[in-house]
Amino acid sequence: MSAHRARLPVMTSASPAIDPTRCPLCGQANACANEVARETGVAQPPCWCTQVDFSAEVLSRVPAHAQRKACICRACAAKE
Repeated sequence: MSAHRARLPVMTSASPAIDPTRCPLCGQANACANEVARETGVAQPPCWCTQVDFSAEVLSRVPAHAQRKACICRACAAKE
């Protein structure tokens, strides 16, 4: 038996896994073209989110652990 064992990261409620294809606010699909391109290797047209100004209020609702890890969906972006 080896004296060294690999340590797996421990997920806690303070650091849940982030799915970059899901909105961090509502959990629905975010239709992120950038993520589709990354996952498939197929170039996509510019993402819808590049044409939207997200309000500070909407951005402030994204949990700190999810910021810059998953796109907000259209429906949540439209809520003010």
